[in-house]
Amino acid sequence: MKVILLEDVKGVGKKDQIINANDGYAKNFLLPKKLAVLADKNNLTKMDNIKKIEDAKKQEEYEKAVEVGKKIEEKTLVISAKLGTNGKLFGTVTNKELAEAIKEQIGVEVDKKKISLSSPIKTLGEKEAVVKLHPKVSVTLKASIVEAK
Repeated sequence: MKVILLEDVKGVGKKDQIINANDGYAKNFLLPKKLAVLADKNNLTKMDNIKKIEDAKKQEEYEKAVEVGKKIEEKTLVISAKLGTNGKLFGTVTNKELAEAIKEQIGVEVDKKKISLSSPIKTLGEKEAVVKLHPKVSVTLKASIVEAK
């Protein structure tokens, strides 16, 4: 019996996969527990429509990430930090501070976990970080660290 899985079933298959299950297994387990539906013409059409909608959403998210990435790459953030002795910062500039600066200066909300620094920012000057906006979109963020007055 051909069925479309509605959820991941361990040892059987992944969500939205069409499988050939034993009649008894499908009738007594998969269908009553709403883990699968029969793979008839109506359900196949529904699945295709849902996939088209999901693909359109993914494409929209990708395009939005590219647009946000262009905004981030165009601008250099200016972050003021307290200066300690020997020209070093009093503490470090963190991902959280970079995310707040992006929100304030560019107007875009970015999760601090998506910003990666190659090394902690402990000195004044121009620094770079990588912002991963989407699985396919990563941009370089430029930040200028200046002394707070």
